[in-house]
Amino acid sequence: MAFTSDNITVFLAVLDQGSFSAAARVLGRVPSAVSMTIAQLEAELDLRLFDRGTREPTPTEAARALAPRARQLASQLRQLRADALALHAGLERRLTLAVAPELIAAPWTPALAALGREYPSLEIAIVSVPQPDALRLLHAGGADLALVFERERLDERESFLQLGSDVIVAVAAPGFLPRERQSTALRVEDMLELRQIAMTSRVAEPVDCRFILSRQVWKTDNQLATLNLVQSGLGWAVLPRALVQPVIAAGSLVEIAFENASRDTRLVIDIVWSRERPLGLAARRYLELIRESAANP
Repeated sequence: MAFTSDNITVFLAVLDQGSFSAAARVLGRVPSAVSMTIAQLEAELDLRLFDRGTREPTPTEAARALAPRARQLASQLRQLRADALALHAGLERRLTLAVAPELIAAPWTPALAALGREYPSLEIAIVSVPQPDALRLLHAGGADLALVFERERLDERESFLQLGSDVIVAVAAPGFLPRERQSTALRVEDMLELRQIAMTSRVAEPVDCRFILSRQVWKTDNQLATLNLVQSGLGWAVLPRALVQPVIAAGSLVEIAFENASRDTRLVIDIVWSRERPLGLAARRYLELIRESAANP
């Protein structure tokens, strides 16, 4: 095969530097070695790449035609070497992040974008499942990290890093509340008889029983179904403000304020990992990027 990593490097150096001697200085070689490499490449290709009839070698049309593809190949080879070094350093083939559906709008993607730029060959999988399922997936080894709200109890199997927090609000479709209650201040107990829509695990109880208030509860396992049911006037829901703010701004939902409860119920958002398995290079770097982002908001 005519082209190799070495002769491509030499070919591009001569093109960029304009002479064998200048290319040799950049490459840390003697000019005769550079000239010999180019001569061997020309012989194998049966093409003249540089015109030696002038004081300095001049690229031929063939050299100019081959240059763009040679640069592309050189870039791919550099990336291949970088990928190999990353794998040697412990880079996992795939990073799987389990995200509670309510946190899809949380600020976890900028660090992920930076990670993807650092490791272009890394496969990234995002799994959106209810919080109990996200944690179950984490402990079963199906996810490297889980993005969830703070838990009611600490689990000794887990370590976590705080990502931020979000305000939990009650929302309903305009006109959902009975007419006789629309003109009076609402109390939390007024919601007991009104159907609530709650996200839940497929195999467990609702995500957080602290926010299950109604006697009648319809359950879903994703935020799109929850929002659709609430917007259709089939119930009310307790959801993160970051998730519902665009829908409220569009007029499809209204925020319910209670006279006997705080308007700003804030929950901490955590990135959780298992203490029972070592984190790979990408997972560790992602956590570093989250810390850097928190330190430089």
